[in-house]
Amino acid sequence: MWEMSGYLGLFLASFVAATFLPMQSEVVLVALQLAGNHPLGWLLLVATVGNVLGSVVNWLLGRYIERWQGRRWFPVPADKLHKAQSAYRRYGYWSLLLSWAPLIGDPLTLAAGVMREPFWRFLLLVTLAKGGRYLILVAGTAWFG
Repeated sequence: MWEMSGYLGLFLASFVAATFLPMQSEVVLVALQLAGNHPLGWLLLVATVGNVLGSVVNWLLGRYIERWQGRRWFPVPADKLHKAQSAYRRYGYWSLLLSWAPLIGDPLTLAAGVMREPFWRFLLLVTLAKGGRYLILVAGTAWFG
């Protein structure tokens, strides 16, 4: 049971970290890795799936966010939304390879939804980026830890 709670905590931390809520999934992943109670392959899989699913939430929000744009409570000013759209147009879908990066990753995944990026390509690029980041983190922790 204790082993499953570690996976659940990692999944939730990874999921939330990919949304606009503040969370550090890397700390949870490294802590579980250093504890040595979980196979690394499972840790990588759980962290990647959680983080990618959080990005899918952003993509879905982006797909439907413009229908509420004229509302007073709308969270994104029109000029910032247009700026994000033009940046995404300029750099294209390859920018999703930076979806792992702090500060810019979450807005990129939202912009991909707004720009109607095909889901299959979004999912492929975001999975490569986020899985690659976790793989490098786990490898670095194993090397130095």
